[in-house]
Amino acid sequence: MADMRRRIPEPPPGMPEIQFKPGMANELMVELAPLLAEEGIDINNIDVDDVDTLQHAMNRAIERRNMALFTPVGEVRQIAVVTLWLIVEAILDQIQPESPDNTVATVASCIGIALGLLDEWLSGQDTSAPADLAAHTALPAGHWTGERAATHVLVLAGKGRAFRSLHTLITGQGSPQLLAGSALALAAVTDAWARLDDTLRPELVRAIIR
Repeated sequence: MADMRRRIPEPPPGMPEIQFKPGMANELMVELAPLLAEEGIDINNIDVDDVDTLQHAMNRAIERRNMALFTPVGEVRQIAVVTLWLIVEAILDQIQPESPDNTVATVASCIGIALGLLDEWLSGQDTSAPADLAAHTALPAGHWTGERAATHVLVLAGKGRAFRSLHTLITGQGSPQLLAGSALALAAVTDAWARLDDTLRPELVRAIIR
């Protein structure tokens, strides 16, 4: 697990990086085909004269695809949860006292789970979380990869809006930073929860991150 500590503050986020991957458009259309079919559009026989209808259908299909990516279930969710355990435990160990075959965790699944849990814990939806958990949560001292994203995530999660703000967070922070920030925020909240409940952090990590 890479060390997420930094010697200096994070630089401002740069422009989104655009990479060209041959065949990516075709792969995306294959994934969207069943969703577009539900909208009455056959990708093998697209009516180019009705651009507005096609665009609206594409927008809805992409939104549904993204929601599925960020909301894993079953075995896929468990794989991502275990990955989050390892990331959070690695971060907590550094805090001073003061995939196509679904065999690996994806960035999307880890971010989605982390934001969903943070929304529940900090907005009061999860009654098992300590009262005023948000008020007792602070990022660990020092500089960390993803700290800027983590700050935004904690504010939104306190209102129960982190998951709903996925598009804005990814656009503003980028997926790599949001993944690091989500894990960092998860670790900070877990640390506060452990202190408030006087619980061992390793035990708590695996009890509440599910």
